Amino acid sequence: MDLIIKYNWELFIFIEFLSFGLLVLFGIFRYFFDKSRLSIMFIFIFLFMLIIEGALGLYVYSQTGEISTFQIVIFVFIIYACTFGIFDFMKLDRWMRKKIGTLRGIELLSDKDYKIINRNNNPKYIAKKYRLSSFIHLLIFVSVQAIFWLVGTESISEIKMYLSNFSWINKGIAEESPYPNDVTLGIGVIWGIVFIADFIYSWSYTLFPKK
Repeated sequence: MDLIIKYNWELFIFIEFLSFGLLVLFGIFRYFFDKSRLSIMFIFIFLFMLIIEGALGLYVYSQTGEISTFQIVIFVFIIYACTFGIFDFMKLDRWMRKKIGTLRGIELLSDKDYKIINRNNNPKYIAKKYRLSSFIHLLIFVSVQAIFWLVGTESISEIKMYLSNFSWINKGIAEESPYPNDVTLGIGVIWGIVFIADFIYSWSYTLFPKK
């Protein structure tokens, strides 16, 4: 078990490498061998790899007793895979079937796929989709930040103090912030900047819809 702690990053990278290989096998069997049902098996194994990653992160935390960059990276990977990653994967799947179908001279897209593609080109639908994604991002962002702050502070009054005065951001010192350590402070601040940029970008489709 000590080897797991010692080589946790190596294990994580190895699992990610296996996961990538599973997605490649999924594509080969789905797009070139027309084995759709068999290709689904690789997706289930890929999901099992996510569970293993989560268990690895929990084990390292149980042994060290602290939140580190390792757990945060795993958490981000899992959250992405279970939320935005699903839609990105479905979009990539349709794109691959269109391109490979054209290359092979066969039709791999269904009428439903074409309806989805046309819908995704509709400015009103795009604006609605980005509004939804912005709210999901908001929920995840607030939830994770709340966990960081609860771990890094001792009382609700202390949290209120940090919410009323953001001068601690400029200082960049974990001891004078609501975050438990420098790692979470750095991630929290950077994520905050990314969140603001993403939120503005998402709502730009509603405020300034494409013609």
